Amino acid sequence: MIPLVLLPGMMCSAQLFSDQINCFSNTRVVQFSPLVSHDDMAGLAEQVLKHAPAEFALCGLSMGGIVAMEVVRQAPERVRGLALLDTNPLAELDDVKKRRLPQIEKVRAGGLLQVMRDEMKPNYLADGDGKADILDLCLKMAMELGGDVFIRQSVALRNRIDQSNTLRAVKVPTLVLCGEHDRLCPVEKHRLMCELVPGATLRVVEGAGHLPVLEQAEIVNGFLGEWLQDCDG
Repeated sequence: MIPLVLLPGMMCSAQLFSDQINCFSNTRVVQFSPLVSHDDMAGLAEQVLKHAPAEFALCGLSMGGIVAMEVVRQAPERVRGLALLDTNPLAELDDVKKRRLPQIEKVRAGGLLQVMRDEMKPNYLADGDGKADILDLCLKMAMELGGDVFIRQSVALRNRIDQSNTLRAVKVPTLVLCGEHDRLCPVEKHRLMCELVPGATLRVVEGAGHLPVLEQAEIVNGFLGEWLQDCDG
């Protein structure tokens, strides 16, 4: 079976994918690749490729999906399947870019906790059971990674390129998945990705926001399992 490489969202660790790692690691190699060492998408993708198997299925959520697209741009021959979760193929909008610098300055001054709690976390989840626990986990992951990682990731996101042409060239099994109530990367962005990738499958997860891998793990694992079967074939 093809190995699976998982790429996390901004300020997330392997705990983001704990349910997916538990589900799939009994039947295949599952590798988590942290996105912490560079402040540009090209450098982050190079780091992923340096440590990844020769060929692999690639799944990225949010920022991880953006890095996944750059991995495909750099080394399409190594990616046997692509899953893009709650992400965005386009360059960052100017009004979003303008919000980055004040956040970076707050974090540089020691305000990571406040930025994550007041500006980032409120946009993550749909209402539902377990929301408070998931938000606590998000804050825990962010504080463990620290302010320097926040700054590097913010710069990488701000300066990213449009990957539409990359997606047009994808010819491997592709899953495009998002939460029904994702406010950061809404469903429309995922319909766009499906239009760009020939034969891509769109899955919209009910009762989930930006982190369906945590909010509706069992449903997401079912969709990922179907996609992995296509990758293995």
